[in-house]
Amino acid sequence: MTDFAQTFIARSRYYLSEDFLPKIERCLEELSEEDVWWRPNEASNSVGNLVLHVVGNVRQWIISGIGGAPDLRDRDQEFAQRAPIAVERLLERLSATVREADAVLAGLDTSRLVEPRRIQGFDMTVGSAIYHVVEHFGMHTGQIVLLSKQRLGKDLKLTRLPASDAPEE
Repeated sequence: MTDFAQTFIARSRYYLSEDFLPKIERCLEELSEEDVWWRPNEASNSVGNLVLHVVGNVRQWIISGIGGAPDLRDRDQEFAQRAPIAVERLLERLSATVREADAVLAGLDTSRLVEPRRIQGFDMTVGSAIYHVVEHFGMHTGQIVLLSKQRLGKDLKLTRLPASDAPEE
């Protein structure tokens, strides 16, 4: 079980820091401030709102819920934000949050994965909280990529497949 637990933590750290974060960073670097705060309609979120939401989720569930920092999240505000926040500030918030979460996960003893937690009103284990955050981050990364492609009208070349050993035909 220890090997699985170590792999689970390592892969969770990888997905957050090295897979999802760079995709969102790329989108934010390509989009104008207007595009970051554009909404397809009032029932949908902007890229900016989704970034604020991911930051709030990671902070509440990992940094606070697992790491013990105070929980200061205002979830409703993440979606209510309409006044543009500069892209550079969004990038800084997102990067800093992922670094903090990565530090919590890097220092996590595998025996703690089964410890109970109550986060955002839900009863769970530390392991299930990590699983939720990775899944949640990945889902919103996909939404951010889709909105970015819609606004930019181009492929952002975010998928890098391993090099093939097969000769080209």
